[in-house]
Amino acid sequence: MDLEKIKFGLLSAVGGAIVLAVIGFNYGGWVTTGTAEAMAKETAANAVAERLGSICVAQFNRDSENGQKLKEMKEKDSWDKGRYVEKQNWAIMPGEDKPDSKVADACAKQLAAKA
Repeated sequence: MDLEKIKFGLLSAVGGAIVLAVIGFNYGGWVTTGTAEAMAKETAANAVAERLGSICVAQFNRDSENGQKLKEMKEKDSWDKGRYVEKQNWAIMPGEDKPDSKVADACAKQLAAKA
């Protein structure tokens, strides 16, 4: 056996594995378990907020001044619409004490789409 050939082969395999890992994680979309779990939690939280946004819209519909408030909200910058909804307390879900910012943002998007 030629020790130099074996050493070269092992170093080549290690080098190839490193290159493969770098390419896979940076360009191939590979993620660690922790990153995948964080992404799944974020996706789930966004989906729940979108669904709860319809409750927020229902609470908006019960507001006696909803027409004027909708006009005021639409005049706000896009980043400020969610805050406006929070201040109106439409994003306070049943059983909660304070509004949820993700629900308020989802609600603002739904309300902005209203004619």
